[in-house]
Formats: sequence, structure tokens, C-alpha cells
Amino acid sequence: MKKVRIYTDGACSGNPGDGGFCAILIYKDIEKVISGSELDTTNNRMELVAVIKGLEALKEKCFVEIYSDSQYVVNAFTEGWVIDWQKNGWKTAAKKDVKNVDLWEKLLEFTKFHKVDFIKVKGHADNEYNNRCDKIAVEEYKKLRL
Repeated sequence: MKKVRIYTDGACSGNPGDGGFCAILIYKDIEKVISGSELDTTNNRMELVAVIKGLEALKEKCFVEIYSDSQYVVNAFTEGWVIDWQKNGWKTAAKKDVKNVDLWEKLLEFTKFHKVDFIKVKGHADNEYNNRCDKIAVEEYKKLRL
């Protein structure tokens, strides 16, 4: 099975507001950048969309390492939140509706197909790929204003 690293980031101007996302896929020495934008969205939605778009780009079953600075995305998997949310009918531990269920369900489908590990990186720090993703995601939502 191929091993692919995917670095992701989402950005938003206002929350909600115009948003952008970026995923950088790395397989051996090949890189592919996927990015885009949405009007009237949230930062958390853009973080999720970045991961989904990265996984969507894969043509076959892979072992995937997702690198994200989003605690929301990473902890949902590493801390088992998403499993609990499903068991509770998409309710949080506080009995509130989970936001972005449409995206969580889509992401879960990809995690059933691929072997996915989620790895937290520090945002706006010394991670070259995270910084590139952030810059591209911001550029994407700025294009909406042109």
C-alpha cells in the first residue's frame, strides 16, 4: 500500500466569512497542491474540507498521514470524539448538536477506505508544509474579494 502524507489547513476571514482551504499531498518526491474557497463558511468547515479534498484526490487505497494544525479535526479522531458523536446521534457530550455533520460523515467514509493517521502540528510555527498550506488557503479566500 502506498504511503502518502497530506498537510492541510483552512482559513477564514471572519468566522463565518469567506474561507479558503489547502491540501498538499506528498508521495515519495511528488507533491500535489489542492486548494479552493467558499463564501460564508467557517474556519472549522475549511479545515475539514481541506482534509476531505486531500483524501478525495487519492486514486487508490493508501496509508495516509494527515498533518493538521486543527485541534478540532485531529482530536476528533485521536481522542475518539467522532465515534462518541456518532453513538450519541451526532450530539456532543453536552447534548448539543455536532456542527458540520455533513463533512464529518464524508470524512468518515474516507477513513473507512484508507488507513488514516491524524497528526497534530503546531500552526504558524516551523512546519514548512503547514505554513505553505496556510498561505495558500488565505490566498484562496482573498481571490473571492477580487
